[in-house]
Amino acid sequence: MKYVLILVTVILMQSCNSQVEKINGVSFVASRDSITQKHVLPVKNIHANYASLMPFALLKAIDSSTIYYNPNRQWFGETEAGLKQYAKHLRAQDIKIMVKPQIWVWNGEFTGTIKMTNEADWQELENTYSKFILEFARVSQDLNAELFCIGTELELFVKHRPEYWKQLIIEIKKVYNGKLTYAANWDEFKRTPFWSDLDYIGIDAYFPLTEEKTPSVEASVKAWESHKTMIKSHSETFGKPILFTEYGYRSIDYAAKKPWEVSRVEKAINMEAQANLTKALFEAFWNESWFAGGFVWKWFHEYETSGGLDDNRFTPQNKPAETVLKTYYHAHR
Repeated sequence: MKYVLILVTVILMQSCNSQVEKINGVSFVASRDSITQKHVLPVKNIHANYASLMPFALLKAIDSSTIYYNPNRQWFGETEAGLKQYAKHLRAQDIKIMVKPQIWVWNGEFTGTIKMTNEADWQELENTYSKFILEFARVSQDLNAELFCIGTELELFVKHRPEYWKQLIIEIKKVYNGKLTYAANWDEFKRTPFWSDLDYIGIDAYFPLTEEKTPSVEASVKAWESHKTMIKSHSETFGKPILFTEYGYRSIDYAAKKPWEVSRVEKAINMEAQANLTKALFEAFWNESWFAGGFVWKWFHEYETSGGLDDNRFTPQNKPAETVLKTYYHAHR
């Protein structure tokens, strides 16, 4: 009887652990250089179990039709060799991989507004995007990457060319057999037409919450309620878990008013706001069974010189928000 009780206890503990284990991810920024274990240990130290690796291609303007990707001119961390080198060191610390190729529009214009004006340009855009995305789908297969993201915040491209995206997913599955997601913008995911064909509903979770300068944890959790209801409903409709392909806040005043803003240049620094909002997001989502986890935006390989108390950008590194991240990732590993 004693051994039966011990066995039951072990099974129950394993069941509980499997219920709360999440994708505790960092968006690992590519650099010009290779990395070593020194650069990966800070990721391990916050109990992250996933890293998103993000090669970028260039589009010269919102209405340009050709996506440019030149491995000879890319930063090392964005090339095939770089991704493999980064992945090798991350895996040495038992960190899993999502490959998340993205487009950068010249001058930082929003990718969600990419739209062509004629059929020939649409076809050129599709051809060059397919070349770019399928190259990294093959790389992801070579890496045995657990996750592959087929696109990031491309609402008008998706809206106007839905059949292309359906076919692209078919082509990706021919060369990559891991899990698939798409990173929809926070106000886009409700209209994305191909969730049934993917494994996760991916959301870049920059939802506006409050116009307070320094929102409390409690107020921020409450502000999530209406968004959370809608997100959960979408998960139930498609029978797919929700994955925050990006999440995070700047360490700046009014960080939850328009969390997607990157262009605000004032020097206001607010560590409390970033920490409170990060904690509220964990409190709102990380215990939900329909929620898979997420990737904090963003994490730089040179830990010692990244972030810090005089930095108002997104990274949590060397800030109070890093302690929040470490606490919750430890609880849900």
